[in-house]
Amino acid sequence: METILQLENLTKQYKNFTLGALTLAVPCGSIVGLVGENGAGKTTTIKLILNHIRRDGGKVEVFGLDNLTHEAEIKDRIGVVLGESNFHEHFTAKNINSILKNIYSKWDSDTFFSYLARFDVPADKKLKDMSKGMKVKLSIAAALSHAPELLILDEATSGLDPVVRSEILDIFLEFIQDEHKSILFSSHITGDLEKIADYIAFLHKGKLIFSKSKDDILYGYGIAKCGEAEFNSLDKSDILAYRKGKFGYEALLGDAKLAHAKYSGLCIDRPTIEEIMTLYVRGTRQ
Repeated sequence: METILQLENLTKQYKNFTLGALTLAVPCGSIVGLVGENGAGKTTTIKLILNHIRRDGGKVEVFGLDNLTHEAEIKDRIGVVLGESNFHEHFTAKNINSILKNIYSKWDSDTFFSYLARFDVPADKKLKDMSKGMKVKLSIAAALSHAPELLILDEATSGLDPVVRSEILDIFLEFIQDEHKSILFSSHITGDLEKIADYIAFLHKGKLIFSKSKDDILYGYGIAKCGEAEFNSLDKSDILAYRKGKFGYEALLGDAKLAHAKYSGLCIDRPTIEEIMTLYVRGTRQ
């Protein structure tokens, strides 16, 4: 499958944290959800892609182009929404339109103001007087208004109420109907990713634990909730991680179908992405 974004052995070293070596692909026409606990390396990865910080090793290719050599061309073709607005607090949406139409080669003012109307964002209000949710919607409108081929989103739906979040997610799904476009979406709201993502990449302490299709994760893994005797009867090679609580054990199983056949009396639930993360990060790993 053709990829729109490719990371190969990407590394970044800090005093108390190391990212990588990270290899990850974002296929064309897909949404890849990037998940992990705080400090896992999600924002560092996005900053490396955008060349906000310099990598120590590996490579980043966007549209088949090196992100250092072809930075200006790449940034003209991508839309970015970060967790906090990067526009000056005294700007209005009209000010932002006036600036960005001179930066992006395909900027469309009509599209921008259409999104503002759709999101109920006033064009004359200064950012300092806007709520966090309104600033996020403004950033999303700007990211979508220059015909981007790739969206890079870091907590793009945080601060939005459920109704608006649902509308934004629908817009992201509309965006990838063009199979030449893709989204890399880092979010703590794993329920949003379960709704729209095609693939999930899970980072933990700077390492990629897995990058799999969402269906393979949600239907392939299982969570066994059982007492101590049942837990002790499990083949430990079937358990990826487990946690003991007040009322028994929770065990993350790598192959739910095999476990159903192997342990006929065991209660095995389909996990959420959040449950998988929590058990892996906070539980005991085999």
